[in-house]
Amino acid sequence: MLRKLDNKKMGRSNLGWLRSIFHFSFAEYYNPDNMNFGVLRVINDDLIEGGTGFDTHPHRNMEIISYVVNGELTHGDSMGNKNTLTRGQVQYMSAGTGVLHSEHNLGNDTARFLQIWIMPDKNGYAPNYGDYRFAFEDRKNNWLHMVSGESGNAPIKINQDANFYALELEEGKEITFPVEKNRQAYLVQIEGEASINNLELETRDALEIIEENIKIKSKTTSHILVIEMAKN
Repeated sequence: MLRKLDNKKMGRSNLGWLRSIFHFSFAEYYNPDNMNFGVLRVINDDLIEGGTGFDTHPHRNMEIISYVVNGELTHGDSMGNKNTLTRGQVQYMSAGTGVLHSEHNLGNDTARFLQIWIMPDKNGYAPNYGDYRFAFEDRKNNWLHMVSGESGNAPIKINQDANFYALELEEGKEITFPVEKNRQAYLVQIEGEASINNLELETRDALEIIEENIKIKSKTTSHILVIEMAKN
């Protein structure tokens, strides 16, 4: 089963310094029929103006992944971490029993990143942070496995049975992605245009996939993220 999600029908917010597209209910966008997709609770496609950002605020009992699309993202937290990430790099924070953190764009150019929340397999984990500076070319015409559960083999581990894959598919090329029985996946067309099982996706569109293999045909160079997980 496939369901296309048109980005023009997603929730939106414009605070001036921050412009967001909400894939699921978040902040002032509330839709009781669109709270989550399996264990995937939040995807916010955020544009942050230079010299601004999210000041220190708390989180609890959530696995939080930030995927930088463009610009710079500087993270700070109550565990003493402070790091700046750029295009294609990923940070992970398990909020667990509670953590304070901030996210800022200290550069001059507008930054874009995907803020993604995954519900953990249980509450009460000790807070944890990590980041990984993936080489962008490692996802060129290839699925780059970035995140997995603790028993998986990706370099970033989270407290849930979920996998994150990134891809940059050159114009005119094709690639497949299997979604097995009792599994589902959420695909984000981060950049570019593609045809996926004859559905046309543009930049910022998304696709829900349940127990169905997909074939992606890139109409323009396509930057794609897939989050694969157990079927709910």
